[in-house]
Amino acid sequence: MVRPTQLLHPQRAPAPVRPAATVLLLRDAPQGIEVLMTRRSMTASFAPGAYVFPGGGIDAADAQAHGHSTRRATQSDGHLTQAIAAIRESFEELGILLARHADGSHLDTAQIAALDRKAPFAAQCAAQGLTLSGGEVFVLAHWVTDRDLPRRFDVPFLVARMPEGQEPVADESEQFEPLWVRPADALARHAAGQFFIIFPTIRTLERLQTYASVDDVLKACAVNDEPLFTSCPRAGLMNGHESRHMEHEMPYGELALVCPDGQIVHELAWQTERPVPLLRNVQRLTAPNPGFMTGPGTNSYIVGDPTTGHIVIDPGPDEPAHIERLWRAAGGDIRAIVCTHSHPDHSPGAPRLQVLCANAGRARPPILGLPSAPTSRENSRFTPERTLADGERLVLSAPDGTAHTLQVVHTPGHAANHLCLLLEEDGLLFSGDHILNGSTTVIDPPDGNMGTYLDSLDKLDQLCEQHGVHFILPAHGYVLGDHPRSGDNPGAPEHGGARAAIAHLKAHRLAREAKVARAMQAIPDGSIDDWVKIAYDDVPERLWPVAKRSMLAHVEHIQSMGGFNV
Repeated sequence: MVRPTQLLHPQRAPAPVRPAATVLLLRDAPQGIEVLMTRRSMTASFAPGAYVFPGGGIDAADAQAHGHSTRRATQSDGHLTQAIAAIRESFEELGILLARHADGSHLDTAQIAALDRKAPFAAQCAAQGLTLSGGEVFVLAHWVTDRDLPRRFDVPFLVARMPEGQEPVADESEQFEPLWVRPADALARHAAGQFFIIFPTIRTLERLQTYASVDDVLKACAVNDEPLFTSCPRAGLMNGHESRHMEHEMPYGELALVCPDGQIVHELAWQTERPVPLLRNVQRLTAPNPGFMTGPGTNSYIVGDPTTGHIVIDPGPDEPAHIERLWRAAGGDIRAIVCTHSHPDHSPGAPRLQVLCANAGRARPPILGLPSAPTSRENSRFTPERTLADGERLVLSAPDGTAHTLQVVHTPGHAANHLCLLLEEDGLLFSGDHILNGSTTVIDPPDGNMGTYLDSLDKLDQLCEQHGVHFILPAHGYVLGDHPRSGDNPGAPEHGGARAAIAHLKAHRLAREAKVARAMQAIPDGSIDDWVKIAYDDVPERLWPVAKRSMLAHVEHIQSMGGFNV
């Protein structure tokens, strides 16, 4: 875990979460699914004026009403309580009642109007001989309110079919203007500034619009009887404007690292002019070499502080302005320069940075790494001044006992001389090109090898488990990872973001390899050009020239395991 002393901002405890439930009432229409939404009061304490789905807090009485409700065999006690709360709230706010008479029929609008929306709910339904339809309410999603907000809720987004013969009648105190709307139309109106909806509503509507019918939605939710997705979003700034993100989105891990308590202070827009502080002892400076293969550019990292001096990881291309900015960001005090591998966007800037330090009267920092193998391409030749050993530790220390220790981890696969670095005290993995955010690494034989790449992933996973690593700092893209499962993030993997990222990447590679094997089996006398059309049919054709390089690595890996011979 990151040392609290290295965090950039004083931490504050997020507001506690309150249990709640909301329900998406759905109906089929000629143009597709429609969902019932209402406008919240302008004086509401949470999301005033927003269009929402009916819902509210869970009462103790909801958990005591199980005997008045139907229930699925796979429905947990907690989900049934949430369903009853959502049924109650839709009745109180909109006069919609998900309950049935003994003969299985629903109440109509006139019958519901005769009921008292303010009276004890379950007892009133029981007195009328009604059974709550908890077994017909499914969990679609699970949201935990963002950590930066003063009022927070732990709320499932439930789904149910709208009962026939009922019309919504808003309570005119909490909810106003009920309307039926297609998810796509609601999103379009919001984008045009005509329909205010908040982030969880937006993301839920985006998922909902992919379904053709109400049956499709309910069937999807019934498969495991668990949420289809869970999220506690995080927010940063994009060119000074608030930008919220879910766990699967690229900036999420970086926001978790820099602002674990949810403060909205971290700028996410890519730029090359200034270093970006990630922790007190870690800065990132992105080289001005954006492109198809490099994304926003190559990330150079500066580890250390003014009391310990600094180590620069991946100085990048030999770009004078970038190298000078690295030197200035380190205050000129650079104790070593480490290159994760020899590719031309990572190592060529090392000699210029070394000379800049020496010319300023500082000790000449050594250039460290692994020498390029004979299999490397001509433009990827690199010879360090000192070869690093697997497991070696590079230590920066101060008189007060502060230390920053980088453990060297040999990870061949992307390149034969590739290495990663583990900042032990803070559980951070600097992954070079082995793990990226936003793309998958190209494995280009002969210097690249798919088998050793996969083995290196396993090695990194074991290292992350051993050291409790939650964050990966790649050479391209934002920081990856998040904290392990907690009350604030109940949907996160048990083992945390770094290992989850590695597991996801390995699964993706193996799934691609399975497609390659099927392509080879389908066209046994085919060529790489024939197979790529099948194995990479989900990738734009313009990317196939690059895809073929990794595909060759997959082919060689399959053959090395006794697969198809060509």
